Amino acid sequence: MADLKDAPFKTIQVEALVVMKIVRHCSNSFPTTATGSIVGMDKEGVLEITNTFPFPTVDVASLEGSHQNDASALAAAAPRAKANIVYQNEMIRHLKEVNVDANNVGWYTSATMGNFVNSSFIENQYYYQRENDRTVALVHDVSRSSQGALSLRAFKLTPNFMAAFKEGKFTTESLQKSKLTFKDILVEYPITIHNSHLLTSFLHQLPVAPTTEEVTLPTSLADLERNPVKMPLQMSTDILDLSIDPFLEKTCDLLLDSIESHYTELNNHQYYQRQLAREQAKITAWQTKRKAENAGRVAAKQTPLPEDEWQRIFKLPQEPSRLEGMLNAKQVEQYSKQIDGFTASVSAKMFAVRGNLLPE
Repeated sequence: MADLKDAPFKTIQVEALVVMKIVRHCSNSFPTTATGSIVGMDKEGVLEITNTFPFPTVDVASLEGSHQNDASALAAAAPRAKANIVYQNEMIRHLKEVNVDANNVGWYTSATMGNFVNSSFIENQYYYQRENDRTVALVHDVSRSSQGALSLRAFKLTPNFMAAFKEGKFTTESLQKSKLTFKDILVEYPITIHNSHLLTSFLHQLPVAPTTEEVTLPTSLADLERNPVKMPLQMSTDILDLSIDPFLEKTCDLLLDSIESHYTELNNHQYYQRQLAREQAKITAWQTKRKAENAGRVAAKQTPLPEDEWQRIFKLPQEPSRLEGMLNAKQVEQYSKQIDGFTASVSAKMFAVRGNLLPE
C-alpha cells in the first residue's frame, strides 16, 4: 500500500446512519452488486461522510437477451452510467435545497469474500477521482459482515496509477520506467464511525434493567418452573472447536482461482514474447539479405534498394496490457491477507492440541 503523506486527507469519518444505509442496501441486493453515491465534506484532513443514496437498479428481466450476470455487470458499471450521473446530480441538488452536505465525495460498492479488485472498480474510482481528487470508494463485504463483524473499508487510487491509467499504456517498458507495481494501485484509509451528540445522549439515557446482587430462592416447585434460577455464565467450549472455518475454505478456493487467472495472463504475455522473437528473427534475416543485395548492386553500379521496407512488409505483434495481471496480483494479495486473518485463531488451536495430533 502507498503511504498517506501526500494525501489530501488522512482519515475518513463515516456517520453511523450512513453505515446502516450501506449495510441495508448491500444486504438486500446480495448476491447482486450494490452501488451508490456518498456525500460529505473535507474538514481539516478528515473526510466526513454524512449521507448516502443508492443508484437506481435496472430490471434485467425486462431486457431482451439478458443473461444471468447482467444484473451484477450493470450494477458494477452504475457509478459511471450517464443516467445515474444525471440522477446523482439531481439528488445533490435536492440535498442542497434542504441545507445538508451536498458535496460528492465518492461512491460505495458491495463485495463478496473480499472480491472487489477488478476493472469495473478501477474505472469507477478513476472516473470520480479524475473529477475530484478528494473522493474515495467504500467497500462493504457482505459475507464477512454476516459473521457479526462489520467489514467496511475505504480505498483510493494512487497518483502514480492515475497517471498511468490516464495514459492507457501498461506495457513492460512503461511499467519499468514508472516503477509501478500491483502494490501501488490502491491506498487504504482508516475509517472511524461517528455518532451525533443527540444520538449519543439518547443511547446513554436508554433504561437498563436493574441488576439484583442476591438471588431469590424459589419457595415451591411451581415458582421454580415459573421463574427458573439463572445460573452464572460458564466458559464456552465452542472456541475449542478444531473445524476449519467455511469462509477460510471459500477464500482458499478464490485464491486458487485468482492465481490461475494470473498464470493465464502470464502465459499470454509469454506467447506475445515468442511471437515477437519470431518476427524479429524474420526481420533480421530480411535485413541481412537486403544488405547483401545492395552490396551486389553497388558493385554492379546500380541504385541500392531501400532498407526500411521491412516496416511495410512485417508487422510486429502488439503487446497485451499488463493491467489485468496487476489487478489479479492485487486480488491475490487481498485474499492472502484474509487467509492470514482467518488462520490466526485456527493455528493457535492446532498448536494447543499439537501433542495429541503428533504420532508417538
